[in-house]
Amino acid sequence: MIRLVQVRALPGYKLWVRFDDATEGEVDLSHLVGKGVFAAWNDYRVFEQVRIESGAISWADQIDICPDTVYMSITGKTPEELFPSLRGEIAYA
Repeated sequence: MIRLVQVRALPGYKLWVRFDDATEGEVDLSHLVGKGVFAAWNDYRVFEQVRIESGAISWADQIDICPDTVYMSITGKTPEELFPSLRGEIAYA
């Protein structure tokens, strides 16, 4: 299992992240600003308070993002590539 080890807020609602397999990169989250719980990011200072909490990318106690999604965004890997157990044969009844 790949683990998130560092996260940092960048201008323009982007994050820089690093994982324990040495994968690192940026992800743009600007499309989320102002939507639902992400309305809190209308104050950019809230976005800057990003941290790792229980393995997730988190802000306060209200917002978190799955690091697996960010990893797939950076690497272009599919869920089946990241989690081989998802590969399975389709059975038709």
